[in-house]
Amino acid sequence: MSERGRRPPGRRSLIPPDNGSGDGDRRGGREPGPRRDAPAGRRRDGGDRGAPPSRTRSPERRVGTGGGGPTRGPSRPPAAAGPGAPPVIAVAGELVYGRNAVAESLRGRRQAHRLLLAEGAREDDRLRALVAAADAAEAMVVRVPRVALDAATGGANHQGVALDVSTFTYGVLDDVVSAEGTVLVLDHLQDPQNFGTLLRAAEACAVAAVVIPQDRAVAVTPAVVNASAGAVEHLTVAMVPNLARALDVMKDGGRWVVGLAEGPGSVDLFTTDVPTPVALVVGSEGHGIGPNVARRCDLMVSLPMRGRVPSLNAATAGAVVLFELLRREPSS
Repeated sequence: MSERGRRPPGRRSLIPPDNGSGDGDRRGGREPGPRRDAPAGRRRDGGDRGAPPSRTRSPERRVGTGGGGPTRGPSRPPAAAGPGAPPVIAVAGELVYGRNAVAESLRGRRQAHRLLLAEGAREDDRLRALVAAADAAEAMVVRVPRVALDAATGGANHQGVALDVSTFTYGVLDDVVSAEGTVLVLDHLQDPQNFGTLLRAAEACAVAAVVIPQDRAVAVTPAVVNASAGAVEHLTVAMVPNLARALDVMKDGGRWVVGLAEGPGSVDLFTTDVPTPVALVVGSEGHGIGPNVARRCDLMVSLPMRGRVPSLNAATAGAVVLFELLRREPSS
C-alpha cells in the first residue's frame, strides 16, 4: 500500500488521513503496538542475566533512486522514548519548518526526504499545494503527532508543517567573485532573526551572493531558513575562514567594499555616489564592523536619523541600503 493509502473515489484529498495514530502510511485495520522487551531473567548461578541486548537500526532515510523507482523510508513514527514522552522523529538531514520555508525549500536546490504534517493540521489550499510539491519532488508525506513535531522543532512555530531535507550546501568564494551584482558581506552576525531578515531582503534585491565567516557567526540553520521565509534557499551563501582576506579577493576582482557604519569618516548614503559593483559589509549586533574588516572598506556609509531613536538594528539598516543600491541600478 502506498504512503498515503488508497484514495476513495470522488473528490480526493492529497493529504494522508489523520487516523489518530500519527501514521500517514497505513489505513484500515488496527495499528500494531510497539514491541515490548521481555523482562530480564536470572542466570543459573543466581545472578541477573540483564535485559536482552537492544537491536538498533540506523535511521531510515527516504532517498530518491534518480530513476523514478521505488524509495525507502520509515513506515511510521518511532515509538515514544519513554512513558509520556512524544514519539521521536528520525531526521535524515535537517528539519525545515514553517509553511513559507517549507514551500521554498521544495522549490530550491536541496533534496527533500519527507514532508511531515502535524495531526489536526487544517487541510487548506496552502497545505494541498505543499503536498503536491512534495509529490513532485518525490518526497514522502507522513502524518505525525503534533507533540512530536513540537519536540523535533524545539517548540518553534512550525505551523503544522516541517520538511526533512538534505543539509544546506554553501557556495565557494570563486563563484562569488565571478558573479555580477552586489554582494552582501556579514561581519559575524549572531542573531538568526537578523540574519534571516537580511537574507530575505538580499533575495528580493537579487544580490549576487552572501558571504559569512566560518567562526563566531550564525550559520544557515532551520531557524534562519524560517526567518528568511525560505528566501535563503534561492541564494548563494559562501562561508569563508577569513572575512578580511575574502574582501581582498573581491577587491582584486573589481568590487568596491562599502561598509555600513556610523561615526567619524562615515558619509550619508543618500547624498553619496557609491561606486559599483559593491561588496556591502554589515556589522554584527552591538559591535559593528571589526577593525580588520573596516580597514578593507573603500567607503563607509550611514543612514540619516531624524527621529529620537539613535540607530536601527543591523537587519533593518542593511535592508534599507540594499534597496537603495537596487534603486540606483539602471532599469532593465
